[in-house]
Amino acid sequence: MTIGDTRLTLEPIGGETAAEIAESVRALIDRGTLTPGDILPPVRSLAEQLGVNRNTVVAAYRLLNQAGAVETRGRGGTRVAIRAAVPLEGYAPDSVLRDVANGNPDPALIPDLSPALATLAGRPVLYGEPTIDPSLERWAHAWITRDLGTRDDLRLTVTGGAVDALERLFADALARDDLVGLEDPCFLSALRTVRVGGYRPHAIPVDDEGMTVVGLRAALAAGVRAIVCTPRAHNPTGASLTPERAAALREVLAEHPHVLVIEDDHFSLLSRRPYVSIIGPEHRRWALIRSVSKFLGPDLCLAVTASDAETAARLAERLSPGSTWVSHLLQRLVVALVVDDDVMAAVEHAAEHYRERNAAFAEHARAVGLPCRAGDGLSLWLPLPAPARAVTEQLMRRGWLARPGDDFLLAGEAAPRHLRLTVHDLSDEDAARLAADIAAAVDTVLRTT
Repeated sequence: MTIGDTRLTLEPIGGETAAEIAESVRALIDRGTLTPGDILPPVRSLAEQLGVNRNTVVAAYRLLNQAGAVETRGRGGTRVAIRAAVPLEGYAPDSVLRDVANGNPDPALIPDLSPALATLAGRPVLYGEPTIDPSLERWAHAWITRDLGTRDDLRLTVTGGAVDALERLFADALARDDLVGLEDPCFLSALRTVRVGGYRPHAIPVDDEGMTVVGLRAALAAGVRAIVCTPRAHNPTGASLTPERAAALREVLAEHPHVLVIEDDHFSLLSRRPYVSIIGPEHRRWALIRSVSKFLGPDLCLAVTASDAETAARLAERLSPGSTWVSHLLQRLVVALVVDDDVMAAVEHAAEHYRERNAAFAEHARAVGLPCRAGDGLSLWLPLPAPARAVTEQLMRRGWLARPGDDFLLAGEAAPRHLRLTVHDLSDEDAARLAADIAAAVDTVLRTT
């Protein structure tokens, strides 16, 4: 008798329909009667206990699996799911290793805020005023329409960063357990936002041209209610949509105009690739998010979201004076920085620095026999001929902290043989040493496995 079976003897599963049975199991999990790892009764046993058809229990377990409440392990039975924490971006605290895993911008290339701060004096903002400051709205409208074009349905609002925008958009458009199409491999913050919100991620593969058409079709057929796409500088792969791929994706989405399409253009002003969109002119539910944190610094946690009028109205309802709105002082600071020629010259310098350092490391990698393409973004996606986790363990012995592709994986098979490396702060000498150490680590793994 398993632990799970023992507890069910004390407080049995109930219900006559699949939905009722699934809800009964979730209630037992919520109360702690069932805990992660506990085994649920076999389908046949529970069907006999409840006096229902075997297919009803199968359907109930399927609902629970889709909701992430349980996991099926073949002959190991159906168990209460063990929820693993989603890896986070950022520096590893207290590490003595050289960190090439963090995904951060270079702090030396973030503009100095001091001169702009002195210009922020002005009248106070009161309750009931518009969420987005007029000065930011004027600048952002020009920034967005320059790339997206003029649309009759375009509206702007502001949030406390891109993740805040995603959370609010999901909360308005989705119900718990709804499917969300995410790129695979996936940006960690997007994956965490989906899982914490209680939604279910559906993997859409990414190749060198961005989100794949086959993957998008499969996601729509599965019933996704929202899709998150990175138009350029995809994290972690560095891929950017080509015009041809974007056109093909728009054609597929034209048959699903009410699916919420969210574009996260996180690298925006730092990107070396042109912006192309999968949002067609007739698409009804859409949003384009542009954060300033990559080029003005993570502490300026602000994003502008362009969207259709209905989505914008619902998003604005979730932003009100108080703890949920974005400070107008912060908005005015952003405007003061982005209209400053010296600041924009520094942003352009930073963009070129990231491009050049990634390209330089890719050359060092190729020189030691590791094929590498320098994509767009803060980091590099390095293919390996060996399992990445084993390689990162070998790299730790050589003084490096690297991030395996496994962390970004949803359903694909290629990520476990990739590293995502943040190398833009390495000198040529250090970059060459890292490349050589990766090659040596790969050789060690291949010889010992």
